[in-house]
Amino acid sequence: MNRFDRITAILVQLQARRVVKAQDLATRYGVSLRTVYRDLRTLEEAGVPLCGEAGVGYSLAEGYRLPPVMFSREEALALLTAEKLAHQLTDAHTAQLSNAAMDKLRAVLRRPDRDYVEELSPRITILQPRYQRTLAVPDPPANLHQPLLTSIAQRQLVTLEYRAGYHGAPTRRDVEPIGIYFGLYWHVVAFCRLRQEFRDFRLDRIASLHLREERFEPRPDTLQTYWAQEAQRRQTNAAVVRFGPEALPHVEENKHHFGWAHEQALPDGWREVTFLACNFEYLARWLLLFAGQATIVSPPELREQVRKLVGQAYVYFG
Repeated sequence: MNRFDRITAILVQLQARRVVKAQDLATRYGVSLRTVYRDLRTLEEAGVPLCGEAGVGYSLAEGYRLPPVMFSREEALALLTAEKLAHQLTDAHTAQLSNAAMDKLRAVLRRPDRDYVEELSPRITILQPRYQRTLAVPDPPANLHQPLLTSIAQRQLVTLEYRAGYHGAPTRRDVEPIGIYFGLYWHVVAFCRLRQEFRDFRLDRIASLHLREERFEPRPDTLQTYWAQEAQRRQTNAAVVRFGPEALPHVEENKHHFGWAHEQALPDGWREVTFLACNFEYLARWLLLFAGQATIVSPPELREQVRKLVGQAYVYFG
């Protein structure tokens, strides 16, 4: 952080808090106390009325008000994401307050930055989770959201090192992102040049990300159109499966990848789940993971597909 940015940040801290200690500022910005004192003196010379008390800290003079702080695009997008999280994951009153705060933020943004935020807003979606995440997953690499949002806004190609599963080796993917969303995990939906179709990538499975200089052509696709197309692909291939209590955390983690449509709880603690599957073999291979904790209700074709896979496994391992 250069000196100008640090002094501006110190000014923001003084405006945001009643009292600020010099040592806290030194720790926060990784500089010496002497540097902090010099920065505070610079603010005083610029006409900012500071009050300092030994052993207590520094504050702005009572009644002094600063002009609106200018936000960077990255800061505005971070607050936009927080607004969407508050709307879905808190109560209605808190969501309303968050919306009001975001309106005030938009009011002080420069017009190009305000247009930038408005353009990206519909491409960030927070889904209402039905259940809490119960499985621990590795933390994604730091600083994924901002490069992805930059890619979406400026249509820059992104190269991913991506693991399809936790134990798989990462593969290189050149992708064209169209939106990010949060369900139980953060995801990015992007056109994958390797597969030549849109794919859903979980951020915690991205080993590394590189924002490229290459630009891609704008696409009319949005998260909503992607989900609608996925639902249409599955069409009427309905499968009904009952899962036992021990399987439910694992089912919850991956059910959307297999065409989850709806579900209902059963009196014995099991849950009946309906899938609209585009490929019964793909679904059958997944169901083999839940031996003893899954029962296929319908259709018979899915049940037969599982029996076939079990037979092949018996021959191979027998």
